[in-house]
Amino acid sequence: MASFGRPRVLGRIVLLLLLIVALVIGGIVWFDYIGLIDAKSLLGPVYRSLGIAARKGGEISASAPALLEEELMSKRLEALQERSDELDQRAANIAQQNAELQQKVQELDARSKALDDREKSFNAKVKEYENRRVNIDQNARYLTSMPPDKAVAILVAMDDETVIDIFRAVEAQAQAAGQSSLVPLWLSLMPPDRAATIQRKMTIKPTALP
Repeated sequence: MASFGRPRVLGRIVLLLLLIVALVIGGIVWFDYIGLIDAKSLLGPVYRSLGIAARKGGEISASAPALLEEELMSKRLEALQERSDELDQRAANIAQQNAELQQKVQELDARSKALDDREKSFNAKVKEYENRRVNIDQNARYLTSMPPDKAVAILVAMDDETVIDIFRAVEAQAQAAGQSSLVPLWLSLMPPDRAATIQRKMTIKPTALP
């Protein structure tokens, strides 16, 4: 019985040794194939006998992981640079839009100021006109209350435009009071040439100050 079991154990040992050798050889072939080791000199004759091309190139450098990390870092930096360029372009576009908006705001401010100036000028003219109308009405009342000769002496010293406005005011006041206007009497007391000039201009300017 003992002699019968010993060959079986020996056979298992031989089988295990062959398996270990196969695993070692397979590991060497695999590590050489992926480049972890350089076994060209050892496996070259075997590859040639089997008609398999041996792997070219040397053993993977110890710096390969660092190179991979460097490549990844380079790609990240490139992506960041692209992102930075995109942000710079957006910032430039926003700056250009802000400049255009500022220009439009300045144009609107200039237009608003021009409108304000025109409104102030218009209001000043209206006030001046109203003040003149008040003065014309007041002068018309003063002159109406004077003796005709004194009133005519004052009127002769005025310019034609003012005399015409006073005449229109006197006529309007007389009409409102239901009285006769003194304008015909004043015209008759004026120098003939001056009276003619005023009457001619009154025909051209038939309306009084509103």
